Amino acid sequence: MDNRQAVGSWLSGPRAAMEDAGADLGYRGERLGLPEDGPGSIARPGRRLGAVAVDWALCMLIAYGLITHGYEQATGNWGLLIFFLLGVLTVGTVGCTPGKRLFGLRVVALRTGGVQPLRALLRTVLLCVALPALIWDRDGRGLHDRLAGTVEVRM
Repeated sequence: MDNRQAVGSWLSGPRAAMEDAGADLGYRGERLGLPEDGPGSIARPGRRLGAVAVDWALCMLIAYGLITHGYEQATGNWGLLIFFLLGVLTVGTVGCTPGKRLFGLRVVALRTGGVQPLRALLRTVLLCVALPALIWDRDGRGLHDRLAGTVEVRM
């Protein structure tokens, strides 16, 4: 193995390195019984980040314009509170936030399909902490989804 292969495998991540070594990991979501692509498949990271960015921008806009009236030091705290409420209320009732809807994503419970309000509460609390959302398993689910028993899929 030359240096380019070593650097390339490091940049591609542990999944690509394991697959290059001969491990068959299958596609993301296979262990969960989800399809490989199309509706119902695991949402890709780019769409998920885009949806969170839209939701966060919407919450910051609401906080800045309606609550803090431009007082910048308090806008972030109010934005986080609005983000929390938006996540609990929308994911717990219709299964998606405005950002997720815009990107064609929804949150479902693995066993029942619908997300109960308590699962949405747990998922949103862990998402607001941010660290659990940055730890992913080989299916692409964040720790916040694993602990809540949910998965983010394409519509």
